Amino acid sequence: MISFNETDKTFYLGNNEISYIMKIMQNGQLEHLYYGKKVDAHVDVEHLRRDRSCIGAPDTFENNLDFSLDVLRQEYPAYGAGDYREPAYQFRMEDGSRITDFVYKSHRIYQGKEKLAGLPCTFGEKEDVSTLEITLEDAKISCTMILKYHVFENLSAIARSACFQNNGKETLHLERALSLSMDLFDADYEMLQLDGAWGRERHLHTRPLQYGKQSVSSARGASSAFHNPFFALKQPHTTENEGEAYGFSLIYSGNFLA
Repeated sequence: MISFNETDKTFYLGNNEISYIMKIMQNGQLEHLYYGKKVDAHVDVEHLRRDRSCIGAPDTFENNLDFSLDVLRQEYPAYGAGDYREPAYQFRMEDGSRITDFVYKSHRIYQGKEKLAGLPCTFGEKEDVSTLEITLEDAKISCTMILKYHVFENLSAIARSACFQNNGKETLHLERALSLSMDLFDADYEMLQLDGAWGRERHLHTRPLQYGKQSVSSARGASSAFHNPFFALKQPHTTENEGEAYGFSLIYSGNFLA
């Protein structure tokens, strides 16, 4: 199920197990509000917004101290807009500038899931998957960004991807493009990864998620048995058995920023 509330500019994605909620902010960018156990599509989630600034956080609008991109949970953050966290994407223009301003332009909701050209991807028929495509545009550099969200009706899973289209004559250097960026609401997580060697692939290794950067990578030019391009974030009490204590888990394969 995917819906859009025109009144408060909120997107709701979910099925019988999970919900994902975001909205269009007053500056035209997207704000992440909720991802977790299923909630009602009409529930009020305004209390989840981090809409208060703090000392040292730059403000976006004059005389509005309660709107700062350095504090808000952005859906797909950019570089150079007052947010000092890692950006999800990075452009370099011909004049050397790296500042972009992608704002909401349109969206469409449909059944099914189109393939990612030239890339491995999940798949599903119209009765299996609902898709949301959000198009954002930076008019100054004539570039559009398309964020895709795919909700699997019978699985606790949402697949995501990002696509950039240069519609102008200027050469744009895309130096960074992650599939997603997500702000989580607490820090009590464990990172599970798959390591091994030839003939001994995919051993489960779990460690506490720490401050700073943590990653899984391979320098072999492709994914390998030594460091599988996969990880999962889970709460310590998360289990595989239905009926036991509920725990949040996030599973990902590819480029990710948390």
